[in-house]
This record gives sequence, C-alpha cells and structure tokens, in this order.
Amino acid sequence: MPQPELTVGVGRHSDVSTLTVLLQDDIGGLYVRNTETMKWIHVPPISGSLVINVGDALQIMSNGKYKSVEHRVVANGSSNRVSVPIFVNPRPSDVIGPLPEVVQSGEKLLYKNVLYKDYVMHFFRKAHDGKATVEFAKA
Repeated sequence: MPQPELTVGVGRHSDVSTLTVLLQDDIGGLYVRNTETMKWIHVPPISGSLVINVGDALQIMSNGKYKSVEHRVVANGSSNRVSVPIFVNPRPSDVIGPLPEVVQSGEKLLYKNVLYKDYVMHFFRKAHDGKATVEFAKA
C-alpha cells in the first residue's frame, strides 16, 4: 500500500553554503539529523519564523567549531509544501579553509584550503549523500 507521507521531497544532505536562511510554510516536512542518535527530528514550522542552517562552508571556515546540519524534506502526500531558501555563499573564485582568526595556536587544521567552485562541483556529484561532501575538504 502506498505511503505518501513517507515520500522524500529532498533527500538527505547538508548545504554547501555558509548559512542558509529558510522561510517555510505551515505544512512542515523539514527534518534534521541528530548526530548522536542518528535519528531524524522534525522541525515544526512556526509562523513568521526563519530557520537558519549552518552550511558546509562555515564548518570548514570555522575548522569544525560550527557544524553543518544534515537535513531532508519529507512530503506529507496531501498538501503542497512551499519553502524559500536563501543561501549565503562564498564567491565561486574564493578559496575556503579554516580562518586564522578562529584557529587557536597549535590547533590541528581539520580542513584544507579548497576552491569554493570545486567544492560545489563535488557536492553536485555527491548530491543527497548526507554529509559526505564535507569530506572533500578534510585535511
């Protein structure tokens, strides 16, 4: 028997952006993954509010101090969902890597410098593969 409430609207992924600002309607369907239990947690829509997601670029630039969020969208099968994301991105020609201002003296660099355009191209080759994309920039 079909279960439209389990239809995936957007597969699991983390955003390649620095930040994502999301306005979602009252339908819902956004889920984030708890990194300890690996369970999906529903993010209920709150009228007039914005969801702010940390993206992979900020995780890389903060040397892991801020973590990007693995998330997905599950369609409920009975209503159309509308969301408006705004992605705050580096320029394609920018090199991203741990910023000297956030790395403590003697701290190990978790990420290497990468051309943002190359990172985005890698993301689209691995799209909807959870947080696998961030491994591209591992030191």
